[in-house]
Amino acid sequence: MAKRSSTTHRDQPTDHQPTPALKQERKRRVLTHGTPSVTPSIAHAVVVKNRDVFLLTDTNGDVPLTTAHHGFGLYHKGCRFLDGYELTLAGATPGMLVSTATRDYMATFELTNPDLRMPDGTLIPKETIGIRWDRLIDGATLTLRERLRFENFGLEHIEFPITLAFRSHFDDIFIVRGMLREQTGTVHPPRWSDHTLFLSYQGIDHIARSLSIQCAPPPQETDGTCATFHIVLDSQQSTDIELAFTIAESRDASKVRPRPANQTPDLDSASASLERSAKAWLGRHTQLNSESMPLRRLVGRSLLDLWMLRTWLDQQEFFAAGVPWFATLFGRDSVITALQTLAFDSDIAAHTLRILAKYQGREVNEWKDEQPGKIPHELRVDELTNAGKIPYSPYYGTVDATPLFLILIGQHAAWTGDLSLFHELRPNIERAFDWISTYGDTNGDGYVDYRSASTDGLINQGWKDSGNAIVNEDGSLATPPIALVEVQGYVYRAKREMADLFRRVGDAGRAQALEHEAQELKARFNRDFWLEDKRFFALALQADGRPAAVASSNPGQALWTGIVAEDKARATMQRLMADDLFTGWGIRTLSSNEVRYNPISYHLGTVWPHDNAIIAAGFRQHGFDDAALRVANGIFDAATHFDHLRLPELFAGFARERFGVPVHYPVACHPQAWAAGSTPLLLTALLGLVPEAFEHRLRIVRPLLPHFVEWIELRHLAVGDAHTDLRFERAGSEVAVRVLGVHGNLDVVVETERANHRVPA
Repeated sequence: MAKRSSTTHRDQPTDHQPTPALKQERKRRVLTHGTPSVTPSIAHAVVVKNRDVFLLTDTNGDVPLTTAHHGFGLYHKGCRFLDGYELTLAGATPGMLVSTATRDYMATFELTNPDLRMPDGTLIPKETIGIRWDRLIDGATLTLRERLRFENFGLEHIEFPITLAFRSHFDDIFIVRGMLREQTGTVHPPRWSDHTLFLSYQGIDHIARSLSIQCAPPPQETDGTCATFHIVLDSQQSTDIELAFTIAESRDASKVRPRPANQTPDLDSASASLERSAKAWLGRHTQLNSESMPLRRLVGRSLLDLWMLRTWLDQQEFFAAGVPWFATLFGRDSVITALQTLAFDSDIAAHTLRILAKYQGREVNEWKDEQPGKIPHELRVDELTNAGKIPYSPYYGTVDATPLFLILIGQHAAWTGDLSLFHELRPNIERAFDWISTYGDTNGDGYVDYRSASTDGLINQGWKDSGNAIVNEDGSLATPPIALVEVQGYVYRAKREMADLFRRVGDAGRAQALEHEAQELKARFNRDFWLEDKRFFALALQADGRPAAVASSNPGQALWTGIVAEDKARATMQRLMADDLFTGWGIRTLSSNEVRYNPISYHLGTVWPHDNAIIAAGFRQHGFDDAALRVANGIFDAATHFDHLRLPELFAGFARERFGVPVHYPVACHPQAWAAGSTPLLLTALLGLVPEAFEHRLRIVRPLLPHFVEWIELRHLAVGDAHTDLRFERAGSEVAVRVLGVHGNLDVVVETERANHRVPA
C-alpha cells in the first residue's frame, strides 16, 4: 500500500487574485449550480465542428447580436472568437426555409426575403430572392469557410443591399457558460485592411488571439464591424459572396495578423477532403447493415458524431466530451465512450488510455484535487485556466475516472487479445491501484469516496457532478465524504479485470490478491449499501456511514459492474423499471417520488442516454432481457424525435405518455460523446457480443433485436487478429445467428437458454 505524501501544494497563483465577493460568486456558480450553463437554450442550435474548432448558430444561420448572453458562436480552445454574426437584406431579416448539418463539418441554410421596400420606392416581393448559405469548418487551418449565394427567382431586374455584421468579445468558455465573472484581457478596436476585418484580443494569459474575416468580392462599404454589399441580379441570375474566418493565436502579438484566405483551401476543396477523411475513418469500423432505415441512420449519426468529436493531444486521439461546454479531454467521459465503442473500433481506446496515463496525478495538490495515481477529470487550455484562475490544467476532481481507466485496459485486452498495452501501462496501473487503496478512501472504511479539497473544484465528483446532485430523502445535500454506489462497482470490476491480466502475464499472486479484494468488497457492499426496507441500493454512503436513501439510476450501473449479489439483482431491476424511475423513454436519474425530483434538473430527474445504455448492458448480464429491450427501445425511439436522430447529452424526465415526445433539456451538449456512444453500446449488449480474444473466441449470448428491426448484419467485426461477418435475423420469438465469414483464427459460439453451439462459417 502506498504512503500518502506529506507535502501539499496549493499552486493557485498570486496575481490577478479575485475579490472576496468574486470568490463567493465563483464558489456558488462552480460548486453548487445544478446546470452546465446558465445561458438560454441551445437545444435547436445548428452545430458544425472539425478538430478543435466548432460553431453553433441559430436555425437561421445567425449568431444573435441582440445579446451576448447566449451559447452560440465560433469557438477554439475554450475561447469564443465570434459571438455575434447576422445577415440582413435592406435592413430586414431573411426568413428561414430549412437548415441542415447532416455532414458534421458543414451546414447549409436556405433562406428567402420578406417584402423589401427600396429607398426609391421599388418593392421586391417576398420570396423573390433565394439565399443559400453554406458553411464549412476546416480545423486543420483553423478556418470557417462560407459561401452566400443570392438568386433572383423573379422576372424583373432587382438591386438590393445586404449587410453582414460581426462581433467578438473573445470570451472564455466559463464566462460564456455564466459560471464565472472574471477580469479578462483587452479587446482591441476592429480594423479593416485589404478587404479583411481584423478582430483581436490580448488575454490575461499573455496569449494574443485574433479572428480575420476576409470577403470576396470586397464589400462596397464598411462601417465598424459591418460590411455592406450591393447585389445586382437580372431574372434567374445568381451571385456569390465568399468569406473566410481565420483564427490565430500566439504569445507574440506581432505574429497575430490577418492571414490571406488563399492560404487555405476553398470551400469545395475542403469539403471533398473532409468527406474522404470521414469515409476513411468510418471504413475502419465494424460496418452495420439492416433493413431498418431508422437503425442505419441512428448508427450512422452516432458514428459521425464521434468522428466530429475526435480530438488530438500529444499525437493521441480521444473523444472530446461534448459541444459546446465540454469540448476537451474528460477522464470519465472519454473512457466511457471508448468502452461503449470497443466493438466498432478499439484503436481510440488505446490512444485514450495513453493520454490519460501521461497526465496521471503525481503529487498532492489541493487546488487541483490532484493526488498520486489519480486519473484526471478534465484538461483545458482556455484563457482562465492558462492564467491560473481555475484549476483545469488539468483538474483531478473525479472519483471514478481511475477505476474506469483500469476497466478500459481490461476490456481493450478482451477485444484485442493483446497484452502489450498492459505491459506499457503497468506502472500507471500500479499507481492507480495505490490511489484506490489510499487517497481514494478518505475515511478508511474500505470504500472509494470523495471530499474536495479545492476551493475552486467540484463538490460532487462522480458522473452526477453538479453541486445539488447527491441528496437525502428529506431533500438535504449529502455530507462528504461521499461513497457513490456505482463507484464501488467500478472498483470491483477494475480489480476483476486486472486480476485476469495479471494471471495472463504469470503473476498469479497479484491476481489472487485482487480477486480476494474484489470478493471482500462485494460482500461488504451488498451488506452496507442495501436498503432492506426499500429493496434497493442507496445512492451513496456519506459521513458516518449514513446512506443517501433515495431511489436513483446509479444502482443500475452497479449491476453492469457485477458487484450486485444475485439475490438482490432482480429486485434492483424491478425498482429501476417502476413508473417513478422508468419514463418510457428511459430511466430517470432520480425517482419522481423523491423530494428533490425535478424533470428538468441536470441530475435530479432527467434521462441520460449513456446511463441507460450502461444499465441495459447490466440487465443483459443478469439475464433481464425484457427490461433491457424496454430501455433500449425507449432510447432508440427517443432518438427519432431529435434533430438528425442525434441523441443529446440528456433530456427531460417527463413520462412518455405526458407529451408523446421527449422534451429537450435546454442547454444539453449535442453532439455529446457518451450520448453518441450509447447506440453502439446498446447494440453490443442486445446482440450479446462477448469477446474472448485470448481464447480466439466470440461468444454471442441470447441475441436480441430492437423492436423495429428484422435483421442486422455486422461486417468486419474484429476480435483479436481475426474478424467475422455476422447476420442476426428474427426467427419467430428468437433471433437466429448466421456466420457469413471468418477471417483468421476465431470460433463464434452462440449461447441460448437451451444450448450452446459453435456456428460454422
